[in-house]
Amino acid sequence: MIITKTPFRMSFFGGGTDFSEFFKEYGGSVLSTTFDKYCYVTVRHLPRFFEYTSEICYSQIERVNFISEVQHPMIREAMRELDIHEIRLTYEADLPKHSGLGTSSSFAVGMLNAFHLIKGQYRDKKALADEAIYLERGLCKEVGGLQDQIASSFGGLNKITFDSTGYRVDPVIVYPIRKRKLNSNLMLFFTGFARFSFDIQVSTRKCLKDKIQDLLEMKSLTEEAEKILVNPERDLNDFGRLLDYSWKLKRSLNKDISTEKIDEIYEKAKKAGALGGKVLGAGGGGFILFYAELDKQAAVRYALNDLLYVPFRFEEQGTSVIYYVPETYVPQGEKRVIEDDVWYDDYSNKWEKAEIHH
Repeated sequence: MIITKTPFRMSFFGGGTDFSEFFKEYGGSVLSTTFDKYCYVTVRHLPRFFEYTSEICYSQIERVNFISEVQHPMIREAMRELDIHEIRLTYEADLPKHSGLGTSSSFAVGMLNAFHLIKGQYRDKKALADEAIYLERGLCKEVGGLQDQIASSFGGLNKITFDSTGYRVDPVIVYPIRKRKLNSNLMLFFTGFARFSFDIQVSTRKCLKDKIQDLLEMKSLTEEAEKILVNPERDLNDFGRLLDYSWKLKRSLNKDISTEKIDEIYEKAKKAGALGGKVLGAGGGGFILFYAELDKQAAVRYALNDLLYVPFRFEEQGTSVIYYVPETYVPQGEKRVIEDDVWYDDYSNKWEKAEIHH
């Protein structure tokens, strides 16, 4: 049995510049972090006691005999690509899907990590990010940028730089006390309504060619935000003010990124003392993040008391394995080679191998 634990991410600056249509020509840059809310993927080989060969449990339960029968496209394509059979897979998460936190990409990374481990294979964080990108953007034809898979795989506070040759992940080195202060000044709220990022991502991608200058400015804001964080002489509140400016710029990319309800929430928080904020992910709903000094946070929470407040802490680990018990698996239709069995003889203090005398 394998259990993987993969964090969700929040993107601060540069969203939109991670679309390949943009960064292959102009370059892209994203500043993001993972935090202590996770998805958990459990995978084991299903014992052969049932009328079905695989069981897939997420918001639905699928029981199938062939990979082609799996309805969840990401699971189906991953099983097909890695030749995975006879499994029970379960997915659980701390936060809901379609909420702007890269939940689907975290699931993709965690699932691929578990699939490789059940086959006795190790993949490093870059390999897992690359495979998750290929799974989502290539095999499943989902529209979007490339930051989510990278962030959830690597973990931590990073600047991710994109160009025509690929991407690079650089940790943002912030003085520990300053980093804790940044974390303390950030407030996360659930707006209470879901949105489907696919439609917003499609319409945003169509707008890219007409918004080149805006995207180039958003790219430059990533560099400015990094300078604020790493320089202890800079006013950390400038990070919040920059979020405010960036959000206004992002809203101009696509009318669907914000709604009247979101605008109302944003203005309430600003009037209560928040310096800035943004809707996380593609937009349209889900989670909204604000930067507010500690002495203003009670007023912000009171102004948004109809929303669910979600405390969080930054995390550094990225995708990880929290439970691993290997097993011997023989694919259906193949015979187990008894001569390959070995065990440890406690009496003789050595490994023994089965001997079959014909």
